[in-house]
Amino acid sequence: MGQKLRIGVNIDHVATVRNARGEGYPDPVRAAEMALAAGADGITAHLREDRRHISESDIDSLVLITKRRGRPLNFEMAVTREMEAIALSHLPHAACLVPERREEVTTEGGLDIIRGHTAITAVIARLAGAGIRVSCFIDADLAQVAAAHSAGAQVVELHTGAYCQAVRERSPDAERLLENLKAAAREAHRLGLEIHAGHGIDYETVKPVAAIPELMELNIGHFLIGEAIFIGLGPAIQRMRWLMDEARATRAA
Repeated sequence: MGQKLRIGVNIDHVATVRNARGEGYPDPVRAAEMALAAGADGITAHLREDRRHISESDIDSLVLITKRRGRPLNFEMAVTREMEAIALSHLPHAACLVPERREEVTTEGGLDIIRGHTAITAVIARLAGAGIRVSCFIDADLAQVAAAHSAGAQVVELHTGAYCQAVRERSPDAERLLENLKAAAREAHRLGLEIHAGHGIDYETVKPVAAIPELMELNIGHFLIGEAIFIGLGPAIQRMRWLMDEARATRAA
């Protein structure tokens, strides 16, 4: 728990802008290279079933550049045969299993491992058997943490979206949701899982999340891509990195 908190940058929404016009720009692979140059510890990309942003060719290139730079690619994927086959053919450093519904704008909640335990356990075993580090994106629920552990996941990524939205709405639920994240992180750590977190994090919400001592990595995308419009991708990442480090330093003091 004394290690530096890592930042993974999700570049999906560079591809969203590209696909809005059917052009070849802006290039999410170029964004990934810029993010790594700015200090990102890894790159996250979600290949959705409907290919609304990231494409297979993006994954081809992202695997190459991350391996060349010695940084991990976190391949977010639905629990389907198609996505499993793509993961096994590309062998990214990590695969994060996420829920996916065609009608959602973005991932709206965590994977229900309890309900899909048998199928998810089998997918995790096959991915892990190929040397891929497997993570499950879950809500901050102790039962889901236990299910991820029993299914064989090495990592859980806690869904921070509800907390971040509550903060932005000035909701009284924010403190309770933060406590849920802390409790889930403690339990995951007790079980020997590595803990990541992500979704909806911005400059206002990052510090309370980053201060959770068990966390090893934050994965942040949409806000950073939006902020890059105004100040550039490198400075946006560097400011987030500074806030994360400050949160850890303040907690340790």
